[in-house]
Amino acid sequence: MFWKFDLHTSSHIDTLLEREDLSLPELLDEEDVLQECKVVNRKLLDFLLQPPHLQAMVAWVTQEPPASGEERLRYKYPSVACEILTSDVPQINDALGADESLLNRLYGFLQSSGSLNPLLASFFSKVMGILINRKTDQLVSFLRKKDNFVDLLLQHIGTSAIMDLLLRLLTCVERPQLRQDVVNWLNEEKIVQRLIELIHPSKDDNQHSNASQSLCDIIRLSREQMIQVQDSPEPDPLLSTLEKQETIEQLLSNMFEGEQSQSVIVNGIQVLLTLLEPRRPRSESMTMNNFFCSVDGQLELLAQGTLESPASSIGALHALRPRLSHFHQLLLEPPKLEPLQTTWGSLAPPLGNTRLHVVKLMASALSTNDMALTQELLALDVPNTMLDLFFHYVFNNFLHTQVEMCVSAMLSAGPPPDSSPEIPVPNPVVKHLLQHCRLVERILTSWEENDRVQSRGGPRKGYMGHLTRVANSLVQNAEKGPNVEQLGQLLKELPEEQREQWEAFVAGPLTETNKKNTVDLVSTHPLHSSSDDDDDRLKELSFPEEAVLQQAFMDFQMQRMTSAFIDHFGFNDEEFGEQEESVNAPFDKTANITFSLNADDENPNSNLLEICYKDRIQQFDDEEEEEDEEGQGSGESDGEDSAWRGGQLPRGARLGQHQSIRSGGSTDSEEEDDEEEDDDDEEDADGHGHMARGGAGAPSYPSPSPQPVAPPPQAPCQALVSVGDLQATLSRMHSAPSSLDSATRDPSTSVPATRAQQPPETTEGEKNPVPLGLPQSQSAQPLQPPLMPNGSTLDGPVAPGSQ
Repeated sequence: MFWKFDLHTSSHIDTLLEREDLSLPELLDEEDVLQECKVVNRKLLDFLLQPPHLQAMVAWVTQEPPASGEERLRYKYPSVACEILTSDVPQINDALGADESLLNRLYGFLQSSGSLNPLLASFFSKVMGILINRKTDQLVSFLRKKDNFVDLLLQHIGTSAIMDLLLRLLTCVERPQLRQDVVNWLNEEKIVQRLIELIHPSKDDNQHSNASQSLCDIIRLSREQMIQVQDSPEPDPLLSTLEKQETIEQLLSNMFEGEQSQSVIVNGIQVLLTLLEPRRPRSESMTMNNFFCSVDGQLELLAQGTLESPASSIGALHALRPRLSHFHQLLLEPPKLEPLQTTWGSLAPPLGNTRLHVVKLMASALSTNDMALTQELLALDVPNTMLDLFFHYVFNNFLHTQVEMCVSAMLSAGPPPDSSPEIPVPNPVVKHLLQHCRLVERILTSWEENDRVQSRGGPRKGYMGHLTRVANSLVQNAEKGPNVEQLGQLLKELPEEQREQWEAFVAGPLTETNKKNTVDLVSTHPLHSSSDDDDDRLKELSFPEEAVLQQAFMDFQMQRMTSAFIDHFGFNDEEFGEQEESVNAPFDKTANITFSLNADDENPNSNLLEICYKDRIQQFDDEEEEEDEEGQGSGESDGEDSAWRGGQLPRGARLGQHQSIRSGGSTDSEEEDDEEEDDDDEEDADGHGHMARGGAGAPSYPSPSPQPVAPPPQAPCQALVSVGDLQATLSRMHSAPSSLDSATRDPSTSVPATRAQQPPETTEGEKNPVPLGLPQSQSAQPLQPPLMPNGSTLDGPVAPGSQ
């Protein structure tokens, strides 16, 4: 294969760098400049690290390109320059971190008064990020000297790349003490309070979104850091500031006081949801939103008491309690939205993103197990409102998921703080859910309505899957859990008719639905065998199909490539060239014909072809050519020499040897094998006479002793002869054909076998003797000329070179 050979060539950049007038843009136009930079090409780095070139690349990254320039100047050079500066090459990192003038050029990008170019901002953030990671001390010291760094950072926080730069300061600093210094510095700059100020109706939506995302990332990163570094000398100051009650109250004030903005409400709720997320336990598991992810990857709903509510969220809960009525009012009177056309009908009004986030917040608040907050929610009848939305918006599965989680958390809620095993106190959440929210009645009514609609050919309700899980949660918590006795008593207090319907529903439709849901979508059971395979002996046999196929494929790969396949594979290189370029071609291609003959002793035409071989074909090799040059006589006339030159066969043709045109793709090993076979043939010929050399001596006659017949080859013989020679021979042979004993011929080629009895050669002008033993009827049958490649026969025009 090609990868076995060393095909690496020297880079064009090395040659380009030898020029004294080479410019930086010309170098950046090269495609492999970045690759050469990453492999630390010394000459290339020496060129790039020159101060003018470094300043030019920093300028491309930070300065707005002219609008009238070429497209490649606007986008290609800044992109390539950014990739070079962030290629993480130590020499480039050292040069950037040690040169304060280059850092000032980078910092100048933030000092732009208008909005930043998002593409250039991404280049700038990427370069600053690699410096924060690799040259932390130098860059942090440089930034702390800038009094307005945090101001500029918050001014452009609407650009996502600048928000990423802020997060890089918190994540890319690896040393704990240095990271603590950075956090303390940002906290002194009151970055948390200033980010919350950006979540205000007076700011644009991009600032709302990026400021909220920054606060959420700070919360998660700080909590994760506290888990990893458990022996931290002091708590994270940014997280402590965020979890304070006054900080959350400022956020809630921005959300509800003054003009309300959906963007402010949604992004503010995202911060609150992040604060209310339960802490990840210190075991090998994790939590995602309101789900607990165990080690085996199974998601389970967080029940009350499964994880303790972190003390850090107390400030958020205290600040949230007086604002619950505002959130509940949003569920009842949502912001005005245009009707939404869907595939199944019109939604007027649609649920909207605002109410969906409010439902998420209410479900998260109920799962905190804070008694004061829970009582406030029950007093507002928030669970009942959420169930109304659940059944009203039939196909909103985002809403169905949140309501299902909320109901399941309420059913599995732990006992109140004032409850004791001796004197259990009823859980107000469970009582509210079954009595005020009429959970059992809603489940039965909705199930019957769905069956009625489907019986008329209507669609299945979109909440049926979630409703099944709610019903299963009620059944499971009534059988085991912290509220078994209370749930059992509440179910007994239902009206008798409703209780009987519930019991029938649990035993009938719910059980059948659970069975259907547990059936595998794809059957893993083997198919039953047919009647022909009932024999027990066949059943015991095992066929390793994969092993058999693998072995067959290996055998196919390891099989030996025969010379016949190599000789006939592909085309000769000269066939693709023009005619005048092939100066070594001895004759025109149309003067050659290739045909195959099946060896058959009973074929009358075989005798004629045998005589043609004997009369016209010579064996020759390198030694014969030398002997001819030394002046040895030839057994053929000048006329035959000219005919031979016109229809000369390729070198290496032998009597009884497989004839083929060798392609240009043969290997050296195959040529060596052919030479060895030629040497064997020469030795055999030398041991039995010099007749094939065309000497001038007296003709030698074969020995009368019988000789073994050569074994027949596996493939039919292919011969290449001149058209003119074959026609001339056939015309002479029709009148006096000759024959040889069939026992002395090679049965596959009809050519006299080695050491077989052969008649003496004849020269031009002599008549061939009448063959003995050949019936007159067979000798009189003419040889049917085969078709030419162009459709003509041998009786057609004769090539000039063969006459």
